[in-house]
Amino acid sequence: MKNILANWNFMRALRLIMGVIIIIQGVQQKEFMYAFAGMLLSGMAIANIGCCGVGGCNMPTRKMDKEIINKEITYEEIH
Repeated sequence: MKNILANWNFMRALRLIMGVIIIIQGVQQKEFMYAFAGMLLSGMAIANIGCCGVGGCNMPTRKMDKEIINKEITYEEIH
């Protein structure tokens, strides 16, 4: 319940508004696949999840050794 009421931002509100609009249009036009897509979009906004899940798109950072960073690169000319 805390997740539903907290951390609202512009994109989350936009997803909810667009989802509700898609649901309304889908029901009015009797296109229930669109209404279902609107429910999915609204549900994602309400639950604050995305396609990758919560934080699923984050890449782990790799720490590099200072020796590797400061190592001079040598090139060899090939004839």
